Amino acid sequence: MKAPQEVFAEYLANENLKMTPQRRVILDTLLRKNDHLSSEELYALVKKRDASIGQATVYRTLKLLSDAGLVEPLDFADGVTRYEPCYGKDHHDHLICEQCGKNIEIMDEVIERRQEQLAKEHGFTLIRHKMYLYGLCPDCRKK
Repeated sequence: MKAPQEVFAEYLANENLKMTPQRRVILDTLLRKNDHLSSEELYALVKKRDASIGQATVYRTLKLLSDAGLVEPLDFADGVTRYEPCYGKDHHDHLICEQCGKNIEIMDEVIERRQEQLAKEHGFTLIRHKMYLYGLCPDCRKK
């Protein structure tokens, strides 16, 4: 499997774009953090590494990284789009606390098989999916 940096460089070359130092810092920062980051959170981290990188550059690079299949935008229903590295990772779903925003990545083969089965029953070929389960985490239920 190719390194994410190599995949991104190839994607950019195919789009007649260059792998700039700024894009490299943004990708590296995102991969190092390996979390569900908003563009604003990523921008704050990138700014600490290179103060010359602007917020617009972070937004544009996130779009390119998403188009290249390296990050996935996530919607935890709180009005903030977050991004997580997805290249080379197994598919997973999310449990999200509606009170504190805590999220837990879950993998369940039974759910995955059932989703495939449902798609097949309705004549669909499943290409991809996202599943978010919302509730209250144990800490918030105690409050």
